[in-house]
Amino acid sequence: MSLLRRCALACVVSLAAVAAVVAPARAQDTTVAGVRIGLVYAPGTRPGVLVLPVDGTAGDSIRAILERDFTYGDRINVITLEPSAIPQFGSGSARPNYPLFTRLGVAAILQVTPTSFGIQVTVHNAGKGVAERTKAFPLPSGTLSADWRLALHAVADEIEQWVTGVRGIAATRILYVSAGRVWQVDSDGANAIAITSSGSNAMSPVWHPKASHIAYMTMGATGQQVVIREIGGATRVLPTRSGLNMTPTFAPDGYTIVYAHGAESGTDLYATNAFGNEPARRITVGRGSDNTQPSFSPDGRRLAFTSGRSGHPEVYISDADGTNAELLTPYNFGDQSYRANPDWSPDGRLIAFEAQLAGRMQVMTIGLRDRVIKRHTSEGTNEQPSWAPDARHLVFTSNRGGTKQLWVLDVESNTVRQLTHAPAGARFGAWSPLLRAR
Repeated sequence: MSLLRRCALACVVSLAAVAAVVAPARAQDTTVAGVRIGLVYAPGTRPGVLVLPVDGTAGDSIRAILERDFTYGDRINVITLEPSAIPQFGSGSARPNYPLFTRLGVAAILQVTPTSFGIQVTVHNAGKGVAERTKAFPLPSGTLSADWRLALHAVADEIEQWVTGVRGIAATRILYVSAGRVWQVDSDGANAIAITSSGSNAMSPVWHPKASHIAYMTMGATGQQVVIREIGGATRVLPTRSGLNMTPTFAPDGYTIVYAHGAESGTDLYATNAFGNEPARRITVGRGSDNTQPSFSPDGRRLAFTSGRSGHPEVYISDADGTNAELLTPYNFGDQSYRANPDWSPDGRLIAFEAQLAGRMQVMTIGLRDRVIKRHTSEGTNEQPSWAPDARHLVFTSNRGGTKQLWVLDVESNTVRQLTHAPAGARFGAWSPLLRAR
């Protein structure tokens, strides 16, 4: 098939069991992990965090969302206990029994108190036996609304930074295409919302680096067109030549957009001002081959893209103006040589891509420094990877569940979770930057 067509815990039942599961978290102090509140746990392990029951009508939802966000971040071991199994935490002048919590594998105790404007969060360091940090967080009105959930996700992200030294990625959303429409969904799979109308025949949506706009390809009167849509606002069609115009991506500067334009003589990458009307400039010279699917390096100086100039699709990198192009993925003879859909990680170290292996596409990564390739999937067909802001998680399209849906991959452990359950299937996932509730 041508490149163009591919483009076109269960709760713990005993205290002994909990202690056994999380025992590795109780280890010597480290200067690498827990730099924010000085937790004691070994490098390479996940600190045990217990979220205490939360009072109020929305208390159960707050606790569940925070626990799920920590679990999905893959850096924290959430200690799940039924309220009746949680040691009495103490009130007033009573001092919590911190040693008992540490015997349960708890490194940090999260105490959440509803307020008139939101919540107050106190993180207790069980090892030191102190309340390490307290902060009040405002939450918008409308419990469980999209903005309320996004604000609570941001709280989880900040707490994760306190505990692990790395900010979480819960306050993000993922774009995808289902039944020809662009949709967005929260990072935990909740609140799937259609952004474009039915019949838009959209493909390949991407986020603006400030998440203020999205861009995508759609069918128009003169062929495929690139559409730029302001979140909650107006849309504009990028002025392009008639024919094939697809796979747009924004540069980190937020002004430049690069897309693939094709005709009978092949497909090349073009760059222009995303919000202006000046003519686009050609930045690849494919000489009849197909050059598509651009992805910028975090500093905006380089591009990764798919090119068929070697006779079959491979991933190339070049300067942002198209010069100094070089083959990134190793060339192999034979029908299995198909590598495409590159996405440059936000930390600049890796490029994710899809590769054909035994007749199926699989998600791979390649290191920019050592050029070592790692395979991350094997079950079913897996393609179209897109990085999360933490450069650790990827969203990708997979048919492993029977239909094409979006799944999330932790590249360090290779564990996956299903993100979407769209009746018409989902594909072309694109992970947002960190967001802020309006």
